Amino acid sequence: MTTWNQVYDPFGNAWLSTLAASLPVIALLGMIASGKVQAHIAAVLSLVLAFCVAVFLFGMPGDLALRASGYGIALGLFPIGWIILNVIFLYRLTVEKGWFATLQQSVAGITTDRRLQLLLVAFAFGAFFEGAGGFGTPVAVTGAILIGLGFSPLAASGLSLIANTAPVAYGALGAPIQGLASVTGYDPYILGAMIGRQLPFFSVLVPFWLIWVFAGFRGMLQIWPAILVCGGSFALAQFGISNYVNPWIVDIGAALVSMGALVLFLKYWRPATIWTSPALRGNDPSLGYVTAKGGAMPTPAGARTASSREILMAWVPWIILSVIVAIWGTGWFKAIVNPIFTWRYEVPGLHNVIMKVPPVVATAHPEAAVFAFTYMSYTGTGVLLAALLSGLIMRFSPWRLVTAYLETIWVLRYSLITIAAMLALGVLTRYAGVDATLGLAFAGTGILYPFFGTLLGWLGVALTGSDTASNVLFGGLQKITSEQLGLSGILMASANSSGGVMGKMIDAQSIVVASTATGYFGQESKILRFVFWHSIVLACLVGVLVMLQAYVYPFTAMVIHP
Repeated sequence: MTTWNQVYDPFGNAWLSTLAASLPVIALLGMIASGKVQAHIAAVLSLVLAFCVAVFLFGMPGDLALRASGYGIALGLFPIGWIILNVIFLYRLTVEKGWFATLQQSVAGITTDRRLQLLLVAFAFGAFFEGAGGFGTPVAVTGAILIGLGFSPLAASGLSLIANTAPVAYGALGAPIQGLASVTGYDPYILGAMIGRQLPFFSVLVPFWLIWVFAGFRGMLQIWPAILVCGGSFALAQFGISNYVNPWIVDIGAALVSMGALVLFLKYWRPATIWTSPALRGNDPSLGYVTAKGGAMPTPAGARTASSREILMAWVPWIILSVIVAIWGTGWFKAIVNPIFTWRYEVPGLHNVIMKVPPVVATAHPEAAVFAFTYMSYTGTGVLLAALLSGLIMRFSPWRLVTAYLETIWVLRYSLITIAAMLALGVLTRYAGVDATLGLAFAGTGILYPFFGTLLGWLGVALTGSDTASNVLFGGLQKITSEQLGLSGILMASANSSGGVMGKMIDAQSIVVASTATGYFGQESKILRFVFWHSIVLACLVGVLVMLQAYVYPFTAMVIHP
């Protein structure tokens, strides 16, 4: 079998090669940010550009580029698109029966203050779903809940994305850490502990940041005790579990601690001023936007106060979802179903044909291309099961469940096209070595590498939409480069994951998930512009922390097996 070696400097000039490698990303973000090109069209055009860059500039054979693109489309639909489709299906069922309006009342019953609702739903509840499912689940769920609570579409979309940062490194029961361990050879327990000495600072900061963005500095100060309880309890649990238990249950444990602490605290404390505005402070271009285009549907006004039993029943679909997603994410469940319900397809003409070569890796090795269609253990399958069970409990007829599902597919058609094209772009650039060219540019920053190496993780997530994928992509490079510079490989491998979480809010597929969940269709450019600078600033702050750990407080980078 003829193999093809990746080329990382096709022009013999690092600057020109890096510029060429960045063209698809620049084009994608530029088209989305302009607001003049719809997201699914921008994604397809960027994929075409990435194909041209891979083939004509980086020398990738055209048949390999086509196969890599097709492989990426499949990965976009399964598991990412599969999760979004079924989460929105469940959400639409609860809205149709009026159960979502009742859930809205129950959350408002805990607190009518919008700021506190954000802490409870976007940060704490979202972190639980990140830990249990990851891969877009938390933004889809919290975005839908926030829009149902009456938040403006931009607030529901943008704030869900900002909140879904600090928990991401431990998402999907530690999948990013497992991926990082697989490419670096480091113990996942030690990596999890190191990340647990970086992200807790941001688990405290992000809730403050979230409320500041929503309500302004004064609005944030008015509820600082509640923010501190929410973020502080999460951070302490995140540190404790990651350093002294294991890296797999960090998010679930910390989220439960945070939710419990906040609800208990609110029984004894109330803000002096109740913040009732559902819009972003200052300019909110989404005010008045009609979201009933099939995604998030409006809650009927003037609904009567629900009884305790009705409130309990309204939570049943989400309790079912939480339990099933938590089970679906466990290793023992996957070990049971995957040997039976798996179709492994080695992509012909792509599997083990492309060689990743030094300096990206220590020794040249082939890139596998196996589409493991683990259809039973996909998180989306668990979500579909939860939706069907909930639908039967809500007394939907089987025929209505079928028609409602077809309606959901139609509503999400453009979003699914976008997600598929985004993943195809990410997979193509990975197999073409284009992303490694960008990584090598960051690796050449010398003494500033702890800072820029952290931003490399941010770039990886922005490109791939996944902290797991970013860790697999750049974890080996982080290890090699840091060892050459005399830095801790564990520190920099962990920094790849910690910095990566801040790129989650600007990756195109997350933005599409947010716009879909909130019914803010065709407005992805506004969401991107809203979150972009928050992403960059927070990523830079993580970089500063890693610089301090590398040169000023190196003892914080020394971890032992918990």
